[in-house]
Parts: sequence; C-alpha cells; structure tokens
Amino acid sequence: MEKPILFFTVLKTILSSCKSEDANVIPKETYSNSGAQTLVHDGVTREYILYVPDSYNEDNPVPLVLNFHGFGDRAVDFMSYADMRALAESDRFILVYPQGSLLNGASHWNACPSGGDNKSNTDDFGFIESIIAKISSQYAIDMERIYAAGYSNGGMMAYGLANYKSDLIAAVASVSGAMLDRTGPTSHPMAVIHLHGTADSVIPYNGGGGWSATQSTLNHWIDFNNTNTTPTVNNDSNSGMTIEHYVYDQGDGLVSVEHYKYIGGDHV
Repeated sequence: MEKPILFFTVLKTILSSCKSEDANVIPKETYSNSGAQTLVHDGVTREYILYVPDSYNEDNPVPLVLNFHGFGDRAVDFMSYADMRALAESDRFILVYPQGSLLNGASHWNACPSGGDNKSNTDDFGFIESIIAKISSQYAIDMERIYAAGYSNGGMMAYGLANYKSDLIAAVASVSGAMLDRTGPTSHPMAVIHLHGTADSVIPYNGGGGWSATQSTLNHWIDFNNTNTTPTVNNDSNSGMTIEHYVYDQGDGLVSVEHYKYIGGDHV
C-alpha cells in the first residue's frame, strides 16, 4: 500500500482516555490556526500545539503530521526552529507538536513501552493515540496518512510509533535519533527517512553508549520493507557541508528507506 510521505521536503532542511469531545467536524470558520491544546490521558493533563492551515476544508480529508521535540525541550520552542507551518499551508495537512511529560524535571518521550529502553512508566503511545482520536473527531483527517517525525528523543518516539502503533502511522522520520532495541509488530510496509550527522556527540552515528548505529537501524527497515539493498547515492555540498543521500527503494508497497548522512554534522 503506497502512502506518500509529504513532509520529507522540510525535514531535509531542518483507545483514548481523553475528555469527551463533540464528534462533529468543526466548520472552518470556527477554528483558530494555531494554539496550545490539552487533553486528559491516564489521569494526567497533557498538552500539544495544533496548527490547522488556512487551506483546510472540512469537505476534503487531510493528512496529519506529528512532530516530536527532543529530550528536555518544549513544543513551542521546537516549533520555532523545526517550523513546518508553511509546508502545512502549501501541502494542506494538519500539524501537531506534542509536549512530552516531565521526568526528573526534564521533558521526555517514553519511546519503548517495556524492557530496558523505556525511560519511564509514562504511556506516551496512548497519549498520541488520544491526540489522534481527539483531532480526528473534530477535523476531517485522512486516517491512512498520519505521519510521525522527531528530533533526538523525538526521533526515538517516531520509531516507537512505527514499531508499536503502526496501525495508526503511515511513515516516520528521525533527525539525530535512534531506534530503541524493542521492536513491535509493525503491520504494513513502513517508509522511513533518517537524518544523522557523522560527528554526533550525543547519539553517535556508529553507535555506542547504549545507542544502536545508524546503519543498523536502516538495515532493520531495509530488511523489513524488502527494499533494494544497494542504494542510489547522491552528494550535495551546496550548503557548505557534504550531505550524502542514500535511497533504498522498490520496497513492498513501493516504500523507500532514505538516509541523509551529514558529513561532520553534530547533534542538531
């Protein structure tokens, strides 16, 4: 099943326990474009920022993109430097920046539900499921086109959703992140894009400190999706840094696994 990955362009550059909501789709004239939202999940009030583009029309279901901040960050700050709002307008999708809960005073994503890789007991997968349920009850969402992207710990969360909530997620992107070692029952071909710097001092490109190597993560998805194992490779040095772009294509459902390798790039 082919599912277009509409948010990859911008990434190159840079059931529910919620409160009951009205099930009717919100008419366009009644919503504001952007703002903090809350819901109660697992007895805790959680937050997220919702951006609805002016191009939204309730008669035409649109994709939903979730973009996750890194460890210790705030959704509002992450939105300012990983800003996908212009793309949401031009490509017509609803955009969400969820807020991680606090762990020892720092915001985090619990991207692994069990085992040694889970950071806490927070049910973040259930939280995201609640967000999707709430937004899809208010807006016309194309449920076959829900995407997850994230930076660092947020990239781990995107991979966690690919592994454990693939019934909800069409494809994922990770920037300077890692896939944790617990993989779940991914239910369909999963298009993946991974961006990583070779000089990353926090999550090393070649692995270490408990993190898996970038190529190990890519190999998992190359094998799972049954893509070509020999990539097409292109180089781009126009930004002042050499960026190698690897494309493993022709996977099941025509999905691809793509990798942008930033030579000398750090954890940014």
